[in-house]
Amino acid sequence: MAGAGRLKIGIIGFGPFAQFLARTMIKQGHVLIATSRSDHSLLCSQMGIPFFRDFDGFFAAGCDVVLISTSILSTAGVLGSIPTTYLHKPKLFVDVLSVKEQPRGLLLQALPQEADLLCTHPMFGPESGRDAWFGLPFVFDKVRVRDHALCDKYLAIFQAEGCRMIEMSCEEHDRIAAKTQFLTHTIGRILDQMEIESTPIDTKGFEKLLQVKYSSMADSVDLYVGLFQQNKFAKEEMEKLELAFQTVKSLLMQKAE
Repeated sequence: MAGAGRLKIGIIGFGPFAQFLARTMIKQGHVLIATSRSDHSLLCSQMGIPFFRDFDGFFAAGCDVVLISTSILSTAGVLGSIPTTYLHKPKLFVDVLSVKEQPRGLLLQALPQEADLLCTHPMFGPESGRDAWFGLPFVFDKVRVRDHALCDKYLAIFQAEGCRMIEMSCEEHDRIAAKTQFLTHTIGRILDQMEIESTPIDTKGFEKLLQVKYSSMADSVDLYVGLFQQNKFAKEEMEKLELAFQTVKSLLMQKAE
């Protein structure tokens, strides 16, 4: 285990978002280890992070916190592949997925009663948080926390960077995120399908549309599908978007007659 002033954090799933978080955690002096279905051993070696190709070595290394940073669609499969005896070792499990109710349910089902669970969503990523995290929203739900000192020490990672800390239930997060994150990704992908590009006479509004397109397309299709499939409020927002388009189109057709 790490010393009193730092945490030993094990990361399951070491994709771009986990790598992004890891750099700040290392900067703050925390000790990290990682495991992932993809081989990130070279990158981890460059970052000074021990990389484990299986759960045996990963959990044997001992961690204060295990951070779940898998894709939304693969979370159930990854959790199901972890031998249950290993889940009794860490004190605190944390997820950083972009939906919250689905991983909350999966983790509560998989974890032993003695394991604490903190569901979180840093509402920023490698692009929006590239220069600093100051003022960026960090949503969290203390789903099952008994070791408050350990939980607070983990949350302090984001507080120290100046994040705007927002405590919110997983259900409320998903309800809001369907109106913001999922809707933004949908608009961005629609704009990509329309093949909009910069022109010599771009307005400020059009530049913002291009930013929405580029930021949405920088994320994987799997993330977008996960935002829809695993958020029960997303379908309603998609239907509202379709209805709104038809309403606006009808208004134009009526005025054109």
